[in-house]
Amino acid sequence: MVSAAPRFDILGIGNAIVDVVAAVPDSFVSKHDMRKGGMALIDTATADMLYADMPAGTESSGGSAANTCAVAAMLGARVAYLGQVADDQLGQVFRHDIAAVGVHFPTPSLTEGDPTARCLIMVTPDGQRTMNTYLGACVTFGEAQLDEVAIADASVTYLEGYLFDPPEAQAAFRRAATVAHEAGRLVSLSLSDAFCVGRHRAAFRDLVAGHIDILFANETEITALYETNTWEEAAELARGDVALAALTRGADGSTVLRGAETVVIAPEPAEVIDTTGAGDAYAAGFLAAYTAGKSLAQCGKLASVCAAEVIGQYGARPRADLSKALAKV
Repeated sequence: MVSAAPRFDILGIGNAIVDVVAAVPDSFVSKHDMRKGGMALIDTATADMLYADMPAGTESSGGSAANTCAVAAMLGARVAYLGQVADDQLGQVFRHDIAAVGVHFPTPSLTEGDPTARCLIMVTPDGQRTMNTYLGACVTFGEAQLDEVAIADASVTYLEGYLFDPPEAQAAFRRAATVAHEAGRLVSLSLSDAFCVGRHRAAFRDLVAGHIDILFANETEITALYETNTWEEAAELARGDVALAALTRGADGSTVLRGAETVVIAPEPAEVIDTTGAGDAYAAGFLAAYTAGKSLAQCGKLASVCAAEVIGQYGARPRADLSKALAKV
């Protein structure tokens, strides 16, 4: 049964991470034995040590679903976000930053346990980004952290695949989907990462087939999910599993599938500077347009515009004013 008009267009659930970005010399990367241009998961002690040793930089809320929520809010969508931070300095940074772009963030901060997750990003003079990620408090997210009232009051609940590793989060995803569907709402999932899909393929397949209405994935992720040799085979399997699939293909644009309908979206022209967050921005544009009642072609167009804005700059959130972009598609 469909309830009254929703308070939110989109509600995201994901890893609440603070991005700490600082310019460093190559010697800093060598000193800490980092693999330049790579990403490593680090423990609490290493996170504390690196954070203390980093030069002054910028700190802002991050995480895949949080980026999607922030960009959607920039487009004028009504957005909420659920994710776990601690009651510490970086937790306060995350809460202030995401609220400042207009995203409702009702999840209470942890008063004990692990500190707020952070991604410590070292940018060397050649523009390479070397990332060290500490997951901290965000992996404690489970069913107890769900705001079921907010989920039932959102047109689309958007789930971040990166959060799917812990069993508690998997249970939370299924419960969130149940709450959303019982309220007559839709549920969306970003596969996020092919390696994560590979670790939990059976669970992801069950989630997609049984609980997801709108699926976002890139070519590597969708072929990993269905263990196919070609994108075309995987796309057809996705078509059978979900009501709507938006599949990105980098420089080849994207394809949107709904039932027998196929809409091919051309990529927007852009100078590729940093691809970080391109998929997050694509999902934001697509869902903002979709919940505004736009056609699939218009949804894909705005999604591509947002992705192009992100890859043409450093950082996962557009610096350009997107407030009028939705009205133009």
